[in-house]
Amino acid sequence: MKKIKPTTNDKLSNPKYIFVVGGVISGVGKGIAASSIGVLLKARGHIVTALKIDPYINVDAGTMNPTEHGEVFVLGDGDECDQDMGNYERFLDIDLTRTNYMTTGRVYQSVIEKERNFVYKGKCVQVCYHIPLEVIDRIKKAQKDANADVVIVEIGGTVGDYENILFLEAARMMKIENYNDVAFVMVSYLPTPSKVGEMKTKPTQHAVRNLNATGIQPDVILARSNVSLDAKRKEKIALFCNVRTERIISAPDVDSVYDIPSNFERDNLGEILNEVLHMKDKQKSNLSGWVTFFARSQKYTKEVHIAVVGKYFDTGDFVLSDSYISVIESLKYAAYHLKVKPVIHWLNSKEFETGDIKKLSVLKKYDGVLVPGGFGASGVEGKINAIRYVRENGIPFFGICYGMQLAVIEYARHELSMKHAHTTEVDAKTLFPVIDILPEQKEKLARKEFGNSMRLGTYKSHVDKKSITYKAYKTQEIQERHRHRYEVNPDFVVRLQAKELQFTATSPDGTLMEVCELSQTVHPFFVGVQFHPEFKSRPFTPHPLFNAFVSASLKTKKK
Repeated sequence: MKKIKPTTNDKLSNPKYIFVVGGVISGVGKGIAASSIGVLLKARGHIVTALKIDPYINVDAGTMNPTEHGEVFVLGDGDECDQDMGNYERFLDIDLTRTNYMTTGRVYQSVIEKERNFVYKGKCVQVCYHIPLEVIDRIKKAQKDANADVVIVEIGGTVGDYENILFLEAARMMKIENYNDVAFVMVSYLPTPSKVGEMKTKPTQHAVRNLNATGIQPDVILARSNVSLDAKRKEKIALFCNVRTERIISAPDVDSVYDIPSNFERDNLGEILNEVLHMKDKQKSNLSGWVTFFARSQKYTKEVHIAVVGKYFDTGDFVLSDSYISVIESLKYAAYHLKVKPVIHWLNSKEFETGDIKKLSVLKKYDGVLVPGGFGASGVEGKINAIRYVRENGIPFFGICYGMQLAVIEYARHELSMKHAHTTEVDAKTLFPVIDILPEQKEKLARKEFGNSMRLGTYKSHVDKKSITYKAYKTQEIQERHRHRYEVNPDFVVRLQAKELQFTATSPDGTLMEVCELSQTVHPFFVGVQFHPEFKSRPFTPHPLFNAFVSASLKTKKK
């Protein structure tokens, strides 16, 4: 271990590391907090990168159920990861790689592979030491790859969980090695029981003591609650948690997560982290872009109503919109760019399974309808019925991945006399397999290779100049992120284009259909894309296809 030496240099002689941990409950907002901290430091001129550590045995998030875990976010290099990676990319406006994401399964897999390859030179490989060392190596590699001044590491789960102990141990070891270069931020929940009427600090006190038991003392506590923290509660937390009062930051519920960086700035969180980490700003803090973005998002009164017809909303008696978080945020960015207020409605596709026209007629209430991605047979007929309704009634439609495939199926069934046309994912014996699995995917599934085996990551596409897609992008070559096993069947492309439906973007060799459209002479906006444009949309640079969809929805609204 290195000897601990105080650092007083103005320059960042060593990279800094900020570990963000959660207390009391899961879903407390660690990802948004970590992203917002990154915004504060980036505004001060620092190069920032971020990592997410998930405590799951899963090697990646690709095989996780969206209704349990939320959206599976896909990076440019094809890594399937937690939705917080999307938050990091959107807030920090950077592209991350698989180096920035790790799980318990991934770490153990790497250590076992090294042991099998004699990397440890015959040593007894142990959980406590070699696993934390692997975690530390990965954190430092992410710092080196990004040449970052500051690395923000979110440790998933809640303090006190058995699963994240080894990650906390890695963080503790890094603190001992470079005392002034490591900070700990705890995001902890303070409940206000309705029948008690008083905000309670005891759960946070216990959470801090659980963290202390791992050898870690938080430097900052972000106090999550439904209302702002008062002075008395701050004093109480400071007294029992050994954290200075000014380092206890109020983090109340807000209407928009994009106000959180400014909230933290008002409580001097940036300066506090400078103090903890013995560093100075590289430039005067400039959050003007975020302040303007948030102010604009709040001032618009003209509304655009968008229905998202999905199948991953219901989790028991609750609605989990996190399954489509990137889609939701992309709709917001496009609406703000067009100076309108987005009103998003969740419609469960299972409600449309019977094709009841009275139920489907609810779609007329909305200015546009979006059908997002998904897998499997559940809710599929409901989506197809919804797509047919919006197509026949001139309601702007945007289909993403599975949404695009189902739009092709719907058109084949009802316009091209291919009754019962389907995807072989749902009906392997259909006479009209207009959507079929890629040949190389068949081999992988036969070997039961399900994890990290789809068409994943960034691929190029060539766009027809006469298309709606070209009008949106204003370029013929685009690069978008993919996540799917099935494609439009090349054997049916000619038949599928016999009428108005056209494929206006393809892979460079012309074999894979990337975009389908109806001409605007027959429909105001009907576009389906095989890729996931939502993964590349950012607050200050909304995705061109989302802009085009919301713009078309507004035009329909006027009519």
